[in-house]
Amino acid sequence: MARDRPRAGGGPAAEEAASVNGVRQGTLTPGALSGLAWTLVRTDFKTRYQPTVGGFVWALLKPFAMFLVLIAVFSFIFGGDPAYRFYLIIGLFLWDFFAEATKHGLVSLQAKSYLLNKAPFPSWILVVTAASNALITLAVFCVVITVFLAAAGRAPGVGALALFLLYLVQYTLIVLGFSLAASVLFLRYRDLNQVWDVAIQAGFFVAPIVYPLSIIPERFHFFLYLWPPTPIIQFSRAVLVDGTVPTARAHAFLALETLVVFGAGVLLFRALAPRVAEYL
Repeated sequence: MARDRPRAGGGPAAEEAASVNGVRQGTLTPGALSGLAWTLVRTDFKTRYQPTVGGFVWALLKPFAMFLVLIAVFSFIFGGDPAYRFYLIIGLFLWDFFAEATKHGLVSLQAKSYLLNKAPFPSWILVVTAASNALITLAVFCVVITVFLAAAGRAPGVGALALFLLYLVQYTLIVLGFSLAASVLFLRYRDLNQVWDVAIQAGFFVAPIVYPLSIIPERFHFFLYLWPPTPIIQFSRAVLVDGTVPTARAHAFLALETLVVFGAGVLLFRALAPRVAEYL
């Protein structure tokens, strides 16, 4: 069956094709691969935001708009806690990164299938670069939330920011683990896209984003922490807003969860990636 090909001429698809051809001519050198990765990041950014008037601003406005709606609704329930608005905005932005990055990571191989036959480059590059724009949005959020906290008299210290950065690195590895596994499974099981949409909607309420974890009986906390966004959100709130550091045991749990999710994603991708051409 014939697959859609990018149209001739300029544009993001043409830039990607030219970069892939450069990899073919220059072999798989680190420079060629990094150039390809950068081209994929840049063209993906153009494709998503250049055609719109608001551009990249829309990526930030989405969680901010959700924040305004939720703070208006839930402030009547949890408004007694002066830190609630900080908990909410941190939770929303961290969740938005997870949802957006995994959504684009899942369809990354299928969306860029026209590049896979042009040159023998590692297909995982397509998965990693697919999450790039969500990561850019998250980086901007880090600046915004730091300024937001400082303006409210809650400026986090250097130690808190260092721990937060560590959590973001672990979060990124978790997202890549999910994306690597989902991208190859989606090629074979096309219903996975709809299944993941439902999982994301349910996962929003599993993670303590709009409610404090304290309202859930403690005996259930362990099961909520098995959902990776939960410990990331909770630990980030602790160091940025509360000024407390999670225990060594809690950090060990997060490290293990990160290793399991990322490791499982890599292993599954390596097992199925050689058969990608069969499923496209």
